[in-house]
Order: sequence, then C-alpha cells, then structure tokens
Amino acid sequence: MKPAPQDAPPNGGAPSATSLEAFGRVAEMQTKLHRWAAADPGRRFDDLFNLVHDPATLIVAFTRVAGNRGANTAGVDGVTVSDVEARLGVPGFLDDLRSAVKDGSFRPLPVRERMIPKPGGSGKLRRLGIPTVADRVVQAALKLMLEPIFEADFVPVSHGFWPRRRAQDAIADIHRLGTRGYRWVLDADIEACFDSIDHTALMDLVRRRVKDKRILALVKAFLKAGVMTETGRIRDSDTGTPQGGILSPLLANIALSVLDEHLMVPWRPGGTMDRTSRRHSRRAHGLPTWRIVRYADDFVVLVHGQQADVGTLREDVAHVLAPIGLRLSPAKTRVVHMSDGFDLLGFRIQWKRKRGTNKWYVYTFIADRPFRAIKAKIRALTHRVSQASMGTVIGRINQILRGWTNYFRHAVCKHTLNRLRHFVEWRLIRWLRKRHRWKWGQFRRRFTTPNGRWLPIAADGIVLFNPAAVTVTRYRYRGQTIPNPYLRTNHA
Repeated sequence: MKPAPQDAPPNGGAPSATSLEAFGRVAEMQTKLHRWAAADPGRRFDDLFNLVHDPATLIVAFTRVAGNRGANTAGVDGVTVSDVEARLGVPGFLDDLRSAVKDGSFRPLPVRERMIPKPGGSGKLRRLGIPTVADRVVQAALKLMLEPIFEADFVPVSHGFWPRRRAQDAIADIHRLGTRGYRWVLDADIEACFDSIDHTALMDLVRRRVKDKRILALVKAFLKAGVMTETGRIRDSDTGTPQGGILSPLLANIALSVLDEHLMVPWRPGGTMDRTSRRHSRRAHGLPTWRIVRYADDFVVLVHGQQADVGTLREDVAHVLAPIGLRLSPAKTRVVHMSDGFDLLGFRIQWKRKRGTNKWYVYTFIADRPFRAIKAKIRALTHRVSQASMGTVIGRINQILRGWTNYFRHAVCKHTLNRLRHFVEWRLIRWLRKRHRWKWGQFRRRFTTPNGRWLPIAADGIVLFNPAAVTVTRYRYRGQTIPNPYLRTNHA
C-alpha cells in the first residue's frame, strides 16, 4: 500500500471516543479510503487492520448492530444486545472485543441456523445464519472499512445492499431501458447463491483490493466459522456466505461484481456500446446491445435485439458464474419478452398497450406474490379465535400496511390498493362479528353515524390505515444523480 497522506485518520492507538466523535471519525476514514481507491484502481490496501479495531470503528459498529431488527436475537452463545448492555456494559464489552481482535485471539463462532419462510407465500424455506453479537460487531467493523474501497470498483448497475440505492432504482432502470427498446429479457435466477459462492474465488477477489493479511484472515475465518443446525449439529461451511451475517451482502456483491464487469465491458469508455451512436450502429448491422440490472442475487439482462441474442447471453452468463461456484437455475431462468411480463423484487414489469389507445408503454404493477403474502399476514392477525385486543391488532395491521404501501406506491397500483383496503376491512368486520357474536345489524349500529354514514374502524384511539388513500407517484430514474455517501467536500 502506498504511504498514507499526512491527513490519514487515527488508527489503533487512538483514545476512546464518544459516539458523536466516533461517527465523525469513521466517516472521515471512509471518505479517505474511498478517495484513494477511486484515484488508483490498482491499489491494494495494507494496514486496514488497525482501522477495524479502532475504538471509534467498534463504537459505530456496535451502534449499527444494536439498531438492527435482530438485535435481540441470540447466536449460539445465547447472548443478545440487551444482555450486553445490561450485564456486561457496552464499554467493557467493546474493550474486551478490541483486545481479542488486536492480539489475534478472536475466533468467530458458528452461526445459528434458522429456517424461515421465503417471502411471497410460496411455502418454501430458506436458511438464515445468526452470528453472535461479538461476531456481528466485528463483521460490521470490517464492512465499515471494506465497503468504501470496493464501492469505488462496483459498476453502477447494481442496486442491492449498496448505500443510498434501493429496489426502486433497479425497477426505474428497467423501466427506462424497456422504454428505449430493450424488451427481450433474460430473467435469471442463481441457484442458492449465498450458499454456493466458492471461498477460494471470493478471497481472490477480495485480495485484488486488500493486502493486509490480518484482514484477509478475519474474512476467511468468518467464511469458515461453520453452522450450528436447528438440531444442534455443527456443520462445516465449505462454500457460501450465510444469509443473516452483516458482512455477507458485501461479500456477495464482491463475488457478483465479476458478472457486472463482464457484461458492462462494452459500455466502458472506448467500448462498442459507450456512446448512443455506437449502439445505433451495432443495431443497424444486426448486432444486439444489452445491459444488466442487478439487486443482490436477483438480476435481469435486457437486450435490444432478437430472442436468439438472449440465448447466447445466457450461455455467456453461465460461463462467467461458474468459476465463482454459481450456476443458473434451469427451472427458474427463462427468456421472456417484456410484452409477456416478468416479476422482479415484488413488481410485475410489462410492456403493454395503453387502454383506449394504440400506444404501448412499459408499466410497473404489483406482482401477485407480495399481494398474497400481505393477505396471509392480515389473515394471521385476524384469525377468528384470536383473543388479542382490537387496538393491538389494528396497530400491527397499520404497521404492515404502511411499510407495504410505501414500498409499492410508485407502481401502477390504485386498483390493487383498493382491493387491499376492501380485504382488510372485511377481515376485521368478520373477526369482530365472530368475536362478539354480533349480527350484521348490531355491527352496523356500532360503526355508523345516526344518519347512516360509516365510521372508520378504530380502537384505543388507533384508526385503521386506509391503503387506498396513499398517493401513487412515479419513481423518477436517478441514474448518475444517486448520491455517493463517501464523497465529502470537506476532508479536514
């Protein structure tokens, strides 16, 4: 690694920092690492280890771990974040952890495996690996220092687990490309992506940017930590990065970046697709143009060409994925025209004729699976034998509806939101009538005004959220305007 500039951030010997100071110092570290990585694409970073166990880094890492939804889910040692705060004390816990990492005695424990339902109500299960709190903090510290470096290399066609990017950016990118004629689609599915990534290939990719052997050893230790199954048996982890680990999404993005780079080579400066005129020229000569849009392990390749061109790209993609231990699912990977529609990230994307006209547009709808999934959640909360209080049930339903509608409010979904409102209201009506043994007239008298107007369903001051009242707006393509969290104007 090149000698650090004079304004390099403090490292291992720095004094303890307050949380506010810690966040400022870590942000400064990240900005400088990203700046150096972007300025020199071939640079391999050394002496990152001291930054990882810096007190400020560990404070920020613990804060992020404590703020996660799974903070009070224990790993194999049975310790939760609440236990750390109540019994051990955060300063003492971080001091002990820092000492263990610094002197090399830290060893990751196996992750605790849990089988959870796959989203969409398919009934299938997926593996979730739950690390211990200490392992989560060290993984978060590694991520804080590694992500700014690799972010400088990532091609901006990836939108998953990348700061300031979201699923809606991927959908907007597809919408823009479909409007511009990219309507043949390789709708790809990687078979057990997180479970199958080859460790040797992944570590080689990490070494392209990281020279510090202690960091490489830590990353490898997490990959090889093993899994404790639900039956209590320890299983070796010879491949993959367990879903649930804080570091896993970054490692998966590093592995899959080889696919992004391969498919986007023609778009680089001087490439055969780097300018609009060159893309037009290719198509005029019967050659296709293409672009990948990826969100974690979900991706599509959109092609402006013929169906046969997509088949050729499918073989090319399979060839690129093979060295990192991944393969396309033969059953789920398909070639489709956008007029037939395809699902991605809960959305249904389809090129179709606008009703009442002869003009065709790319539309984004809500797919069937997430609609079935939210109905299943509402059914579970309003089961006819449920004895939960009405206020509690309405409060939980409101949380689910607000999160779901906020995610999908940029789709063409007014009709779907009205269907959802109707479904939720009638589930609550049937539940209340069954619970209180009300006839329809009795229910009507309680929830209408004297002049016959319906009152909103409410309890304990909590009014049922109306999803149909959500404002539906088009999500605007952000492209190069997506802010980079590591670029700051002031580096002092």
